[in-house]
Formats: sequence, structure tokens, C-alpha cells
Amino acid sequence: MSVRLNTETLTIAAIILGIAAGVWLPETMLSLKWIGDLFLMLLKMIILPLVFASVFVAIVGLGSGDALKNLGLKAFGYYFLTTALAVTTGLLVVNLIDPSTSHHLHGSVKTVSEQTFGSLLLSFVPGNIFQSLSQGRIVQVLVFVIFFAVAVLKIESAKREMLQTFFESINDAMAVIAEWIIKLTPLGVFSLIGYVVAKEGLATLWDLKSYVLAVLVALLIHATVVLPLLAGWLGRFNPFEYFKKVREAVLVAFSTASSSATLPVSIEAAFAKGGVRKESAGFILPLGATVNMDGTALYEAIAVMFIANSYGVDLSFSQQITIFLTATFASVGAAGIPGAGLVMMTMILSAVGLPLEAIGLIAAVDRILDMFRTAVNVWGDLLAAKVLNRFI
Repeated sequence: MSVRLNTETLTIAAIILGIAAGVWLPETMLSLKWIGDLFLMLLKMIILPLVFASVFVAIVGLGSGDALKNLGLKAFGYYFLTTALAVTTGLLVVNLIDPSTSHHLHGSVKTVSEQTFGSLLLSFVPGNIFQSLSQGRIVQVLVFVIFFAVAVLKIESAKREMLQTFFESINDAMAVIAEWIIKLTPLGVFSLIGYVVAKEGLATLWDLKSYVLAVLVALLIHATVVLPLLAGWLGRFNPFEYFKKVREAVLVAFSTASSSATLPVSIEAAFAKGGVRKESAGFILPLGATVNMDGTALYEAIAVMFIANSYGVDLSFSQQITIFLTATFASVGAAGIPGAGLVMMTMILSAVGLPLEAIGLIAAVDRILDMFRTAVNVWGDLLAAKVLNRFI
């Protein structure tokens, strides 16, 4: 326990020192970016085997297809509800604050091809599972392992138990490696935070202050009011006491801006300290890391409204409903990697007739805001695991 507490304290200190170093020693922090990259690579190294093994063990551990159907439907229902509430919060806040900017686009922006709803669904299905594994396509791996695990539930018990034991061993080994990597969190956080501040500069936030304020206020409301109220009502637990136990995962999410990279930490924190059953943590958290993006959906709704205001476009109520629906579903396809929200935003911009190059308006502060919205994404996943844990 003392080691974990030490790590958390050092992580908080690393965030503060990283910001200071980024301001006062920018050249040094830019040169130390490799430390943060190494930390991210170590985390990403275990993501796919951890996701594959944990989801497989969780599904097979449920014992039957009926139990899986019951938990899966509740999980997706809960995820859709929280994402819809996040987008609603974002739209309400952005209409109240009404951010806009007189800035013009600087430089050229690489155009991203429009992605239809049908192509989004097709992108979830792996044509070649080995290619999906090698390219790190977590959603496709998740789809395959769900099919694989459900199929294993249908085979004879002796063979099922053999496979279950094998993947339980892999899962346990990945958990040990995750504990080793977590001990490096303060060093990785210091490097990542310092690099972001050194590269983007704190002055950038001031130039887009109304937009940044709208995003941060909305994220704060969703994280500290909407999600806790929903969790307390459905899960019957104190969300703030729970946060104290799993805060390390939220800190890692903030520093890495990657839900997927934080996944090993989230699973360990929810299971070891948060009182979440292993089956719930192993199934809900990997699923949430790929389909439950509250912070991303909220951010995309505000960003599109901000872009429209900056171009002098007054979006109608029906267009804002379009933003609501598109942001809710687009967030499902947002990969848990830094900057994925910008890619998914092209779908929303196209839906309401705004130019894709408008992304350049917010690209300067996206990496900084990405850290905040990723922390909300992970916090939402952790709450989901605890809520749904009650229904297993």
C-alpha cells in the first residue's frame, strides 16, 4: 500500500514539476520526450495481450451466454446513456458561454476522408485477426475475442477449462508486468507533461480562452456532477470515496491522453483497490476503453459549435440535434489514442456542413485538452465498472 501511495504522490508532484520545467526549461523537456515515449510504449506493449486475455477470461468466467447477454446489454445501455448526457452537457455549456474567435486558419490542414456510418460499422469487424493484432486495432480485436469466447462457452467443458486456465495465466502475467510499468509512472508523466507545455506553450491557452473554458467547465460538470449522481443512483455507492481508491488511473489518463494506454492501470486499480470483481473489471474496462468516450463526445460537440461560431454560422436546433446524434455515435469509434477525437470530428463537421479545414482552429490546444477529456473518459469507465459490478 505504501508503494502505491508513494507512486500517486510522486505522480502529482511530477505533473507540477513537468509544467514548471516545460515553461522554464523548454529545450530540455523537448529533448527528454523519449522518456515519455518509452513509458507509453511499455504501456502499449501489454495492451493487446491484456485486452485479449482479460475479456476472454471475463466472458468465459460468466459461465453462460445468458449471463453475457445480460451484462453486455446493460453495459451498452449504460454507455449510451452517459455519452448522451455528456453531449447534452457540452451543448448546454457551449450555448451559455458562446465561445468564438477572430483567429484565422494558419497553414494547411491535411484533409481526412469522410467516414460514413456504414463504413464505421464495417471498421469494427476484423478481416484478418492477425493483421488487426499487428496493427493494434483494439476494437477489431475486441470483436474477435468476444466471438471467440462465446464460441468457447459452447464447447465441451474439459477443453473450455484448458483454454480458460491458459488465458488466466496470460492475464495474471500481464498484471504483473503492469505493476512494474506503473512504478515508472512519475518519470513518464514528468516527461509527457513537460513536453506538451514546452511544445504548445501556456500562452496558447489564452488565445482560445473562451473555447478552453467551455470545454473544461463542461468536463468538470460531467465528471463531478452528472457521472457521480448517475453512479450513486444506479450503483448505490459513494463515487467520491471510490475516486480516492482509483485516482491513480485517472492521473495516468491525464498524463498520457490515452484511454488504451491507461487500461492496464485502470484494471489493476478497479480490481485491487476499487472492490470491482475481476470478471467485471476484465470485461467492462476494455470494452469501455474502446466504446465509452464521454469526454471525447462532449469535447467534439463543443468544438463543432465553437468552429461554427468562429465562422459566423448560426446552427439551428435541428443541426444541434444532428451534432448530438453524430457525436454520440462517433465517440464509439474514437480509438483510445492521443488525438483520435480530431479524426472523428470530421464526421460531425461533414454532418452539419462545416469545412474540414476548420479543425486547424482548435488543433493548437487539442493536445492539452485531450489530457482532460481522456481523464474523464477513464473516470467514466471506472464508474461504469463499479456500477455494473452490482448487477453481476
